[in-house]
Amino acid sequence: MSEDRTMERIKTCAWWPSWRKAVIEYCHSFDRCQKANKATDKRFGLMIHIQEESTPWELVPMDWVTALPPGGDESYNACLVIVDRYSKPQPFEHVIKMTQLWIQLF
Repeated sequence: MSEDRTMERIKTCAWWPSWRKAVIEYCHSFDRCQKANKATDKRFGLMIHIQEESTPWELVPMDWVTALPPGGDESYNACLVIVDRYSKPQPFEHVIKMTQLWIQLF
């Protein structure tokens, strides 16, 4: 519920001195509202342009997708995603029984 809707609901059933200020303070401190509202301040920093690569496999980001439900004959439960930023192919390597040690190696 927004601050305006809260004010509308309060003013129909209650009044006290400086009630508007109290409602605004309540809305700004309400934990559930703070988690649901997106941040509008500039705390995230500046966006940085990633320069384009000049040759294939120059920049290769990788990421693990883990805790997948087992499937197939081999019961794969994880996937290593590899992306070549130059040509954009995305090979996927399926993996059986990912462990923390294996993840830390990469």
